[in-house]
Amino acid sequence: MAGRECYHCKQWIEEGEEHNCWTTTEKALTQDLSEDLQDAWERLRETAVSFGDQRIYASHNSIMFSRKSCYFFVRPKRSFLELCVFLGRELKAPQVRRIDRASKSKVVHVIQIRHRDEVEAPITNWLQEAYELNDTLASKQAAGGARPTTQDRSKAKKAKAARKPTKKRT
Repeated sequence: MAGRECYHCKQWIEEGEEHNCWTTTEKALTQDLSEDLQDAWERLRETAVSFGDQRIYASHNSIMFSRKSCYFFVRPKRSFLELCVFLGRELKAPQVRRIDRASKSKVVHVIQIRHRDEVEAPITNWLQEAYELNDTLASKQAAGGARPTTQDRSKAKKAKAARKPTKKRT
């Protein structure tokens, strides 16, 4: 039998068979979780849905929660849910395992969830804050906080040079 093993998912693929291991579903990512983790996942999802309009989708090994951009995602692991929350500030809390700068305006906080009871304040407050951060960043960009393009910077530089007084030669 001719075929190959997928580099990503290690599944055997027969020659000529269609394969796309990058497409997945929430159910596929959460089906093997323990009962405690299933409950925690359901509570996380319900909490996020209560915030309002958003897009929830699975991507490779994560479940993404997005408005204009992703505001948090969950990576289901064998013994915990890895929750990655994007905020506009750094948190100092025992629940936060790691903090990384995601962009100039966002900081990602990595939190491990092991039980449904952990999905309560302050974690739910942080999720709400992350959800609302999309609105804050959008309003800043609309008010002129967006970075100028290269063309805009060139025009500003030329205008500044034209305003500079020149020395007279005698």
